[in-house]
Amino acid sequence: MRHRIHRSRAALAIASAALLGVAVAGCDAVGDNSPAPRGTTAKAFPKPTPTWDRSPTSMAAVGDSITRGFDACTVLSDCPEVSWATGSDTKVKSLAVRLLGQAGAAERSWNYAVTGARMADLPDQMAQAVTNKPELVTVMAGANDACRSSVSAMTPVAEFRAEFEDAMDTLRKALPKTQVYVSSVPDLKRLWSEGRSNPLGKQIWKLGICPSMLGDADSLTTTAMRRRTTVQDRVEAYNQVLKEVCAKDQHCRFDGGAVFDYRFGTDQLSHWDWFHPSRDGQARLAEMAYRVVTATKPVS
Repeated sequence: MRHRIHRSRAALAIASAALLGVAVAGCDAVGDNSPAPRGTTAKAFPKPTPTWDRSPTSMAAVGDSITRGFDACTVLSDCPEVSWATGSDTKVKSLAVRLLGQAGAAERSWNYAVTGARMADLPDQMAQAVTNKPELVTVMAGANDACRSSVSAMTPVAEFRAEFEDAMDTLRKALPKTQVYVSSVPDLKRLWSEGRSNPLGKQIWKLGICPSMLGDADSLTTTAMRRRTTVQDRVEAYNQVLKEVCAKDQHCRFDGGAVFDYRFGTDQLSHWDWFHPSRDGQARLAEMAYRVVTATKPVS
C-alpha cells in the first residue's frame, strides 16, 4: 500500500512539472525576444510628421515700411530690393535668398508689405499672400500702431490682438499648414536714442516719422520722457500679443523678442532718417529670421 502511494505521488509530481513547463513555454512565446504567436502581427507605428519644415520652397511677406526697405536706398522711398524678407540685394542676402537661392527667391517669393501699414491692414495683405499658396509667410508689423501722432492715437492692445488674430484666421482658412514667422516690433526708444544725435535725421523726423516717439527729439523733460516710456510700454505689450497669438498655432514661430532686443547702431540705421534699417540693418534682420526659421526647435 505504501509503495502504491509513493508511486501515485511521484506520477502527480511528474505531471505537475510537465504542466508547469508548458505554462512557462507559453509565457516565453510572447516574450520580448520571441516571435509573436501565429496569427498575430506586430503593430507598426508611423513616425510623427514634423510640424515645422525648416526648408520651405516658397514664401510671402506682409507688414510695413521695414519690410519694404523704406529709406534704405534713397530718402523717403521704398527699396524692396534690400528687404530683409524678399530682397535680391547680395549684401543683404534676404531670408528668401537664404532659403530659396537667388533664382528661387525671384520666382517664388512675394512682398505684400506696405509702407505706413498698421496691424489693421494685415488681414488684407494676408488675403493677397494666400493667392500664391506660399509655404512660409513672414510678419513684421506693429511699429506704426505705436508710431502715431500722439500716445492717445496708438492702437489699443485689445484691438491689436483682434486684428492680428483676424490676419491669422484669414491665412488659416485658406492655408491651414502654411508656416508663419513673426518678428517682434523693434525697440523704438532705442532708435530714438541712437538717431537723436544726427542733425539730418532729426530734420527728416520732423516730416512726420513716428511723432509719438520722435517728436521734440532733443527734449529730455519729464513730460517728453514719460511720453516715450508710454510708447515703449505699448510696444512691449504688442510683442506680448504677437508671442501669445503665435504660440496658439503649431505652424507659427515668434522670434522670441530678437528684433526688439537687437541693439541697432549707426551702421544698421538709414543715413537718411536714422530710424529705419539701412542695408546692413536689413541684413541683420534677415540673419535673425533665418535662425528662427531653420532652428530645430522654436525659440523659447
